[in-house]
Amino acid sequence: MLKVDSISAGYGKLQILTDVSLDASPGELTIVVGPNGSGKSTLLKSVAGLTNIYKGSVTMDGKTLNGHPPHVIARSGLAYLPQTEGVFTKLSVKENFKMAAYMIAKSEYESRLKDTLEIFPQLKAYLDSRVVNLSGGERQMVAMTMALLRKPQVIMFDEPTANLSPKYATMVLKTIQSLGKERGMTIVLVEQNAKRALEIGDRAYLLVGGRNAFIGTAKELLSHQELAKLYLGMKVSGV
Repeated sequence: MLKVDSISAGYGKLQILTDVSLDASPGELTIVVGPNGSGKSTLLKSVAGLTNIYKGSVTMDGKTLNGHPPHVIARSGLAYLPQTEGVFTKLSVKENFKMAAYMIAKSEYESRLKDTLEIFPQLKAYLDSRVVNLSGGERQMVAMTMALLRKPQVIMFDEPTANLSPKYATMVLKTIQSLGKERGMTIVLVEQNAKRALEIGDRAYLLVGGRNAFIGTAKELLSHQELAKLYLGMKVSGV
């Protein structure tokens, strides 16, 4: 389990989050939504060790993460996929995978790669292609494969469908959902399409102004007329 307990965090002296909490459990898809500038990305970066946490704590399976550098947090079993710069565009797909596998023993690499490519079999045809020549959806699949190679316990996605075609956006979200349901992973998803994310999610957190504005199930937030209309731009039946 990933647990964020009342953290206040930001960058240097610039505080973005105030008393934000989040619980994410294995096998579940935890959704984080909110208007632009509400602190969604800062929350994920705080868990990954990329911000200053002034108070509160971040733990995974009871072990404290905050205070440790990003590479130590990554080795503890947490993967973070940022919205941009998740791949090395000048390298081939195969070279990207090898870069991601620097902590994996050579004897394990091939078996892990074979297993991970079963999730995105389309990439088998592009192993020797440079990532710069791939579509946005294909690049996202490369980034996800790089994270999965490390067999993390927790994966955090920051707007993985941004700038993708409807076809690839649907495929990426279905894959993310299956990682929790079928592989028992703990998934945290920040997604620009709030309605689509809440439709497939389990738990939901709404951030407004760097604070928790709602904590509950995805279904409850999806049907909450006032919050959906004010902060998510969604039309709910009866509004």
